[in-house]
Amino acid sequence: MNQTFGEILRNIRRSKGISQRDLASKVSVDFSYISKLENDRIPPPAADTIVKICEVLDVQPELLLSITGKLPSEIKELISSNPKALEFLRRIHSMNLVDKDWDKLNEKLKSLR
Repeated sequence: MNQTFGEILRNIRRSKGISQRDLASKVSVDFSYISKLENDRIPPPAADTIVKICEVLDVQPELLLSITGKLPSEIKELISSNPKALEFLRRIHSMNLVDKDWDKLNEKLKSLR
């Protein structure tokens, strides 16, 4: 069975030794909000909030973002305002990449800069 957003968030937070109150304070939300997220009593937050949570927990946001299918606002803006970015994504979509392919593509992109 796949873990929920809340279960993964709780596991990450606990592994970092951060209390719900500390996390909430650093993300500027009420601690009961973190509790509700971790217990899956409310839906996952907006992408930008997920990114803030991940910054505080010092983890890459991609895992939690991919569970929710959400994109941070700066990524949405980049994609939606750039025809070349949309063309690139459309082309990648048609390739049916697996994780190994994504890793290779990421390495190639890094070498461009």
